[in-house]
Amino acid sequence: MTLIVNGETLELSAATLSELLLALEYEGEWLATAVNGELVHRGDRGACRLSDGDRIEVLSPMQGG
Repeated sequence: MTLIVNGETLELSAATLSELLLALEYEGEWLATAVNGELVHRGDRGACRLSDGDRIEVLSPMQGG
């Protein structure tokens, strides 16, 4: 399926947001995620089903000023 992750078009077979994060090797407690502009809380990622064409944003905090 085609997904747009942080502005990059990818072909992936992840069915849920949790599977996507594992496939792309995103780790950490401090990730912020959104699907099609809607915030998805950490506890809801396993139930968040992805569809062809979804836009996913994954943000992690950066150090520095």
